[in-house]
Amino acid sequence: MRVGEREVAVTNLDKVFFPARSLTKGDLIQYYADLAPFALNHVERRPMQMKRHPNGVEGDFFYQKRVPVPHPDWLETVHISYPSGNEADFPVVTDAAGLVWIANLGCIEMHTWHSRVADVAKPDYMLIDLDPSEGNPWEHVREIAMVVKDVLDELGLPGYPKTSGVSGMHILTPIVIELPFPEVRRFAKAVAVEVSSRVPKIATTTWVVKDRTGVFVDYGQNAFDRTIASAYSIRPMADARASAPLRWDEVPDVRPEAFTLETMRERVAKVGDLTADIWQHRADLKPLFKTLKLKDPVVDDRVLVRPSRQWTEEEQRAWRERGRGSGWNRGTSRRPPKAADQGAAKPKEDV
Repeated sequence: MRVGEREVAVTNLDKVFFPARSLTKGDLIQYYADLAPFALNHVERRPMQMKRHPNGVEGDFFYQKRVPVPHPDWLETVHISYPSGNEADFPVVTDAAGLVWIANLGCIEMHTWHSRVADVAKPDYMLIDLDPSEGNPWEHVREIAMVVKDVLDELGLPGYPKTSGVSGMHILTPIVIELPFPEVRRFAKAVAVEVSSRVPKIATTTWVVKDRTGVFVDYGQNAFDRTIASAYSIRPMADARASAPLRWDEVPDVRPEAFTLETMRERVAKVGDLTADIWQHRADLKPLFKTLKLKDPVVDDRVLVRPSRQWTEEEQRAWRERGRGSGWNRGTSRRPPKAADQGAAKPKEDV
């Protein structure tokens, strides 16, 4: 298949992927080729985790982080080193051909990180994920989404809503790439707590699933290695539902089933790309930590990535000594303070 300037090998185009709609793998691939100009705005230059459905929505699926070998020599990859010592090469999509190649692997949805390969330890957006469990109606999701907008407006922050493509809603706030994931998560938690306090009968930030009553205002997705289905992704639902960007004035009455593989082309032709300018409105969260009564953020991504070199004996000794009673390494850092730093680092607090 010719995609731009590249030839992409595609297979089994007639295989039915969505039996309820008689949609094939070829239909899925063509969708991503057609919507690439809009989807790439969210997908490109991010590590991608592949969720593969080789036999469509009614078959088994599996997750794959490591890029398959062999793969096209033009496909970019990023090498990720985890604090645990594990390593993996993730695929990185940069053009329409990459989207088509990923879809040909049976990836119905495009699962991407919240950060780009230039700095994988720092996200470029904050996410509030409205995640209803059984018994929580869609009407509650819509109502809570508008409360999220109120809180963001009061903080002077932009918000871009989109249907998750399943049963929830995502609100993205583009941010300056400067804070590591734990600090963005800490800020998002404060936002989520404020939202749930305004509509406590229908919203919750309770982490334990069995203890929840109401729609979960999820701030925890703001974390290293977490992914979401990007805007314009098709989801593995019987009706081939899509994750659709929305205008705020649409949210109070929106129905998620209105956006599918079959309707999104017409949708974009009618309203355009509602997120075309999202990265031109990056917000600086740092000054707002005080507004939310949070301690100042720590701008240090060393807490998220494995050191690029071995620690010296002096650094290790300083690490051990400062760990005795100082509290600096209580689940907040994976790297010791520099031996030359005479002041013990203070632990960060979650609010």
